[in-house]
Amino acid sequence: MEKIINKDMRIGQIATIFPGATNIFMNYEIDFCCGGDRALSIAIDEKDVDEKELLDRLNSEYEKMKDEIESSDNFKEKTMAEQIDYVVNKHHTFMKEEMPITEGLLSKILKVHYVSHGRELSKLHKLFNSLKAEIEEHLIKEEELLFPMIKKYENDPTQENRKKALKVLEETESEHEAAGDILKEMRKLTDGYKLPSDGCRTYEITFEKIEAIEKDLFEHIHLENNILFERLK
Repeated sequence: MEKIINKDMRIGQIATIFPGATNIFMNYEIDFCCGGDRALSIAIDEKDVDEKELLDRLNSEYEKMKDEIESSDNFKEKTMAEQIDYVVNKHHTFMKEEMPITEGLLSKILKVHYVSHGRELSKLHKLFNSLKAEIEEHLIKEEELLFPMIKKYENDPTQENRKKALKVLEETESEHEAAGDILKEMRKLTDGYKLPSDGCRTYEITFEKIEAIEKDLFEHIHLENNILFERLK
């Protein structure tokens, strides 16, 4: 089997050519969005990952999905306006729907399990609300400011339009990092969203929803940082 993926490739590059890599990276807790500009070898050393095991898995899964990848609607081939519409319709909509529901569930388990797990759940609740506030403002900023600027540049590619978009883009990337840091802290606090022995079904659903939010946000940031925004730089 020809090995397409190697340790010297950038993490974001791997996720771009093989979208399925994002699930594998999440299993190994490898940052593929904000840390996507690093070589895979750096993450392997940081996480003390078995290099051969990871590369074999990436290449094996890529080979299985090769035909599907090549025939699928490729995000890279879309216009910037189409990429923006995809991100808004899929990822922004998901966040707007799921975050209020998850916040309500988190408040519920904090109340029910306060006596036995109040300390960690209180901290998780605060972190989630910080994330929610960060994301809500971020989505508005993208939809009302950054994305219209990028679409304007695509229709009228002057240096002035590009510079204006890049200035806001830099702020947006910093916000991506801040959200990513909160998610990493939440994962660490919960030991990878491990359910306590006395955790109820609502507890389990809440953790499942937070993990789904984490996955969706990482994919959202990857599409922007490693593909869409790269076209402006």
